[in-house]
Amino acid sequence: MTLISIIEIVVSVLLIVLAFLAINSKTLIKSVMFLSSLSMLAVIAFVLMKSPDVAITEAVIGSGLVTSLFVFTLLAVRKADKKI
Repeated sequence: MTLISIIEIVVSVLLIVLAFLAINSKTLIKSVMFLSSLSMLAVIAFVLMKSPDVAITEAVIGSGLVTSLFVFTLLAVRKADKKI
């Protein structure tokens, strides 16, 4: 086994573990953080698959934009709940 194949196996297992953690998390903010970690790990997986254009897109959209949108939405909902 080469080093690259070992890294691919580790990344694949971590992707599956993070996906289950994101689904089964009790709090929404933890779920969003697991989802963000999953997206960043997907970037590494795309780089290992030699598709840097998809990796850059996933880094910008998946990890950056979607995570910030989820976090700001959770903060807005919590702020609205405190006002009521």
